[in-house]
Amino acid sequence: MTERQERTAPDTVPARIGQIVMLHHAGDREEARRRLLDLWTELGEDGDPVQRCTLAHYLADTHDDPADELAWDLRALTEAEGAGGAPALRALYPLLHLDLAADYVKLDRAEAARAHLRRARQSADALGDDVYGDGVRARLLRLEGRLGQSG
Repeated sequence: MTERQERTAPDTVPARIGQIVMLHHAGDREEARRRLLDLWTELGEDGDPVQRCTLAHYLADTHDDPADELAWDLRALTEAEGAGGAPALRALYPLLHLDLAADYVKLDRAEAARAHLRRARQSADALGDDVYGDGVRARLLRLEGRLGQSG
């Protein structure tokens, strides 16, 4: 196995993403962005769409410019849709649409925000009764309140 294959072996990618996310949460946004971009390049266009979706999702969070954040969130959704309904992504759809709705709010595009908020609500049945699901539902309610929508 070559060095590149070892670095991007499917079983190591989630662990590497997790380590980079911890770096980001510890406050090193620039280094996290650099490492996520490096991993994005390593995976390449033919990389696993679930992993590419996850990477794009976290890359969006490392950007200050709302347009850049939107671009990465759109890429995350595109990768998720390209994964052919992978079960690993089913519970991620509400969050992906919430992130897009929030991006559109930042860009003062309320109608686009509302459209993604509706899609988040429609896919929320995939959320479990756990901390993740509760957190996504809470975000959904907050954004609905902010945009004057109800579920």
